[in-house]
Amino acid sequence: MKSGEALVQAMHDRYAKSWYSTVTFVQKSTTYNPDGTTKVETWYEAAQLPGKLRIDIGAPSDGNGYLLVDGSVSAFEKGQVKASRPQVNMLLVLGFDVYMQSAEATLAIAKQEGFDAAKFHEDTWEGKPVYVFGAVQGDLKSKQFWIEKDRLLFVRLIEPDRRDPTRTQDIRFADYRPLGKAWIAARVEVYEDARKVFGEEYSEIHQDVKLDPAVFDAKQYTTAHWEKP
Repeated sequence: MKSGEALVQAMHDRYAKSWYSTVTFVQKSTTYNPDGTTKVETWYEAAQLPGKLRIDIGAPSDGNGYLLVDGSVSAFEKGQVKASRPQVNMLLVLGFDVYMQSAEATLAIAKQEGFDAAKFHEDTWEGKPVYVFGAVQGDLKSKQFWIEKDRLLFVRLIEPDRRDPTRTQDIRFADYRPLGKAWIAARVEVYEDARKVFGEEYSEIHQDVKLDPAVFDAKQYTTAHWEKP
C-alpha cells in the first residue's frame, strides 16, 4: 500500500460484497467526568449504510437522541428538533460506510473534512501494523485515521476537538468481532488530550435487520422505532 487513495480503495474492495447493509445494537454509554464521577446511559442505535444512523438516548418513547442522515445531524429532545446542522460523522464513514460506498465517495468526504491523502505512512497500534492516512510519521495532531493492515479495519481517529480546537480528540475502535462475513467494533473509547472522556460498549448486535425508512425520517422520529429481531 503506497498511498491513502490506494488504502481506501482496498478497504472498499475487501468487504464490498460481504459487509452488512444495516446493523442495530444496544449501547452502554459511559461519560467520564473530570471530577472522577461517571454517568451511564443506555442508547439504542440503528444504521443503514451508507450514511444513516439513528441514536435513541434512553427509552425510544422519550424522544431523545440524534438522527444523522447523509451529512447532516438533527438533535431531538422530548420528540422535538432542538438543533439541525450539516455534520459528517467520520466514525460512521470510516467504520462502516467505506465498505458500502465507492472509494471515490469516501475520499471526497475525507478531503472535505480536512484529511490530507498525500500524507501517508505505516505505523504500529496495539501491537499490530497499521496504515495512517492524513499524517506523516510522528505527527499526532493533524487530522488522521489509522487502519489495521491485516483486516483493513478502522481502529483510530485523531482530530482537533469540535468544541475546542486547541484540544486533540483521539477515538479508538476496539474489540472487533465477526458479524456475518464482516466485522464490528464492540467497544469505542474517546480521549481528549490523553484523558478518557467517553466509552461505548455494544450488545445485542444484529446485522441485516429490515428497517423501515421511517426510522430515519425526522418527521417520524417519535412514531417510528426500530425493533429487535
